[in-house]
Amino acid sequence: MADDYRRQGFELERRIFDLDVKCSSLKAEKPDDDYLQNAASILDKLKSYFRQGGESVPLYKILQDYTQVILDITFFEENKLVDLEFPEECSPGKIQQLLQDLTEPEVLAGRLAPGQEVQSVLGLELLECLYWRRGALLYMYCHTLHQRKQWIKKNKETFLKCIQEGVRYLMRMLQVRNSVKLSDGVVLHDTTTANFLSEGIFSDTHLLTMMYIGEMCFWAVKYEDCSADSMERKEDRLQFRDIGTQILNKYVTACEGPLQGQGWNTENAKEILSILQ
Repeated sequence: MADDYRRQGFELERRIFDLDVKCSSLKAEKPDDDYLQNAASILDKLKSYFRQGGESVPLYKILQDYTQVILDITFFEENKLVDLEFPEECSPGKIQQLLQDLTEPEVLAGRLAPGQEVQSVLGLELLECLYWRRGALLYMYCHTLHQRKQWIKKNKETFLKCIQEGVRYLMRMLQVRNSVKLSDGVVLHDTTTANFLSEGIFSDTHLLTMMYIGEMCFWAVKYEDCSADSMERKEDRLQFRDIGTQILNKYVTACEGPLQGQGWNTENAKEILSILQ
């Protein structure tokens, strides 16, 4: 690794050693957690790179390993919040910290490799996962808040802001891989696969993302419709009704077509569509 990177990478090196301290502390709470054990193993490897000068290790590899550590540690922390059903007193601050942690790999990749696209540095799967995890965290938080009617009455703007942020992350996740255009010389003999790829559906997680977006758009429409906000402020928001309708129509088409009989339920999606349309 070049001397220039060693200067620029000081922040990354410091962050790796800080994460090692944090991981050790969390492991004291639950020594047998698989995600923390995996994070600790990767951190040992990363610390070794830097102790040896790191010159034989490509930057992209260090950033990818670093990203996996972030994903593992934050997953453990998220599960604690979910298990505690998002305590009102500490959840807002903790969620913002988790979102910041899950944003950091993308920021570092842009800063340390300015001449390259972030997705080429981190790889498509890790970048997708970073967006998915942020969006899914906000979905789970909003799902819990949605059941706290009195809280929403007092904090409607905060609720709608969380929904908007979550939908944006999930939409970005669906856009990481450009949908395959069947007219671009791509030959796919399996028409089912071809249809999925053309719609940007690459995995079960992509389908689940669509359902999450649909639900969040429904919650947003429900509370926007009874909101006293000015039209000017509403115009800054996503078009939740249109987004939810478009995404859920794709979801239903996939689940009742090529994926029929594969365990994907469309009842909730259809019920939401009947309200959004």
